[in-house]
Amino acid sequence: MRRLAPIVLTAALLAACSGPGEQPRPGEPAPRPATSPSFTTTAPTASTPEASHTAEPAVEESQGASPEVPETHEFTVIEHEAYSEPWAMEFLPGSDLLAITERGGALKLRSPDGTVREVSGVPEVRVAGQGGLGDLIAGPTFETDGTVYLSWVERGDGGSGAVIGTATLDTEAATLSNVTKIWEQSPKVDGNGHFSHRMAIQGEHLFVSSGDRQKMDPAQEMDNTLGKILRLTLSGQPAADNPFQEDSPAAQQFWSMGHRNPLGLAFDADGRLWASEMGPQGGDELNLIKPGLNYGWPDASNGSHYGGGEIPDHAEGDGFEPPKVFWTPSISPGSLMIYQGSLFPAWKGDAFLGGLSGKRLIRVDLDGENATEAENWPMNARIRAVEEGPDGTIWLLQDGDGGKLLELRPR
Repeated sequence: MRRLAPIVLTAALLAACSGPGEQPRPGEPAPRPATSPSFTTTAPTASTPEASHTAEPAVEESQGASPEVPETHEFTVIEHEAYSEPWAMEFLPGSDLLAITERGGALKLRSPDGTVREVSGVPEVRVAGQGGLGDLIAGPTFETDGTVYLSWVERGDGGSGAVIGTATLDTEAATLSNVTKIWEQSPKVDGNGHFSHRMAIQGEHLFVSSGDRQKMDPAQEMDNTLGKILRLTLSGQPAADNPFQEDSPAAQQFWSMGHRNPLGLAFDADGRLWASEMGPQGGDELNLIKPGLNYGWPDASNGSHYGGGEIPDHAEGDGFEPPKVFWTPSISPGSLMIYQGSLFPAWKGDAFLGGLSGKRLIRVDLDGENATEAENWPMNARIRAVEEGPDGTIWLLQDGDGGKLLELRPR
């Protein structure tokens, strides 16, 4: 494992920033200046890579008293190997392996010592624009039968669309078998953007984010699954108690509607579903997702159309659910993680978003159903994915060809 000189970032409340955005995302303004955190660079220590995994949070304990939880944390950034357009990662339960997908269609298994193996048997994917191999999550029975859920883009009549499939992952042999498609975006359309296809499982239900495919109006229509967040059974069927049962077969899958490009789904400790979503030119969002609600796109947004066309802002009484936090100019959130670990105790329960155009990591304080941006740290690269490790470390994937895997540990 290669180690960079650790970057130490101190607590600082920062403004969000913007950039060129998730491709294609033309016409955004230049980034506004952001307050830089105070940081220092120190020389690498002489300890082995394995020794770095013994780091503990900087929390002082007094005998007989509960540990004092700090307001925030300083951390070091450890750089690991690079990947080709990495898109998602998942720590596989019951193992010490990290699964990483690459947009071009490869699935990799990473061991703690940095050994990386490519998995065979991955389905053929349509690679174009934002499309390709997407998300991977372990099924509830992964430890006993190796079941995983994957998302990818396929070509079909009328264009392309995202699909969800199940498969059996044999981690010892590095093989994927029994690939079975259980859901697909409908309809397939032309274009190569806004597939979204993030997934999350809660109990017996699979939640899927389905982007508007850059067509806008379908997000407000009931006869298609574009621009929606869906709640399905684990076999890909509409859940029986979804909020739109009286409507079309497509609408029977909906949990919420009026979404543009939701690229992050995560549950908090109390079971609330949150989603990060890319707006147009500005208006990126963090939403608390509730059944049956309409989140407004394209009829309401705190951003503007590319080229400056106006969109009505979210306003009380407009019939749409507003975001809990929004960013204008854009940060282009490509992922979402809600921290539940103990290595960074001050951050427990908080949301972390990776900024693509923003090239930063953003922390949002969650307090029940309320949310407030708390901190953000410049990372000098587009951040595609954020994940929590089994030991409470925070892991990031840089976007693009040669995107590196980064590990964040308390200083």
